[in-house]
Amino acid sequence: MNKLSEAEFSRLCDGIYQDRKIIWKHNPVGTKEEILLWMLMSVLVSYLSLSEMETPCFTGKPDSETYKQAIIFILRDRKTEDFDAEKYLADLVKE
Repeated sequence: MNKLSEAEFSRLCDGIYQDRKIIWKHNPVGTKEEILLWMLMSVLVSYLSLSEMETPCFTGKPDSETYKQAIIFILRDRKTEDFDAEKYLADLVKE
């Protein structure tokens, strides 16, 4: 199982935040917050090489809280050290 350090997670969040305007432009479905959280979740799935069985799936239309919880779930056993991912998620979605 691949794991992620706090520094790597921070770098991923920062990169998405820096590119947020172009991400919004090319992904116009959903709120700005949902789009960025969806992007981070998708990056984590790829970065951590999650199998289809490990990838969160949703019923109905997911919202920003759904994506946040999915990201927390993905990170639960895949962090190299204990860190508060929620503070990075809050920074990611700030305007």
